[in-house]
Amino acid sequence: MTHPTVEAWTRANAAHTDARAEEAWAKDEIDWGVFHVPESQLQALPDIAGKDVVELGCGTAYFGAWLKKGGAARVVGVDPTPAQLETARRCNEKFDLGLEFVEAFGEDVPLPDASFDLAVSEYGASIWADPYGWIPEAARLLRPGGDLVFLRNSTLFILCSPEEDVPATETLQRPQFGIHSLQWPDSGVEYHLGHGDWIRLLRENDFEILDLVEIQAPADAETHPIYDYVTADWARKWPAEELWRARLRPRSS
Repeated sequence: MTHPTVEAWTRANAAHTDARAEEAWAKDEIDWGVFHVPESQLQALPDIAGKDVVELGCGTAYFGAWLKKGGAARVVGVDPTPAQLETARRCNEKFDLGLEFVEAFGEDVPLPDASFDLAVSEYGASIWADPYGWIPEAARLLRPGGDLVFLRNSTLFILCSPEEDVPATETLQRPQFGIHSLQWPDSGVEYHLGHGDWIRLLRENDFEILDLVEIQAPADAETHPIYDYVTADWARKWPAEELWRARLRPRSS
């Protein structure tokens, strides 16, 4: 039986992500989220020059391509959906960037301990993998002092979202206490935690929290034609997305 998230992203790949992949790979500037806020403004990433990077939940791997263009020495994309990885491999061959790919879920990655300087997830494992599985896995994959950067829907946005593909409202639609996984009819299971749970989870896995960036949609932003579950007007008033930055503490000898 195929995992529901793999099923959902196989459908999404056929519907739109494959068609948009090459255009995304062709970009040079890194940006974040539905409203494409530039990295030059948010400054969420550490210096990536010469670094080894693993992207957890890479999808079609456009973000990993941007990192490689930005100077990363090695980029390994990890994703459980064969269709997405097939698109990523086609783009990698066309753009000749030398990315590597591994088919795996973010909670169980068949790569060696302490192999990377940076683990990143841009709407990958950050919402599609169980955080109680993928955060420890990210810690295992990172070298001491390595960085973790991940983008997710904000907790506030999730609390204001009544159901799948229905735009967020201006009132709370679900309780925060006990939030962990949400089953959407068409998109499989997403995972979301409150901020206190995120803080405790990161600390329990030896991460020092460096920053939490709550992203505001730019003044000229327009509602995304595909990801219209949040309007640009909503995202200008409240954070629909948030970026977490954390660093793995050196392990005691």
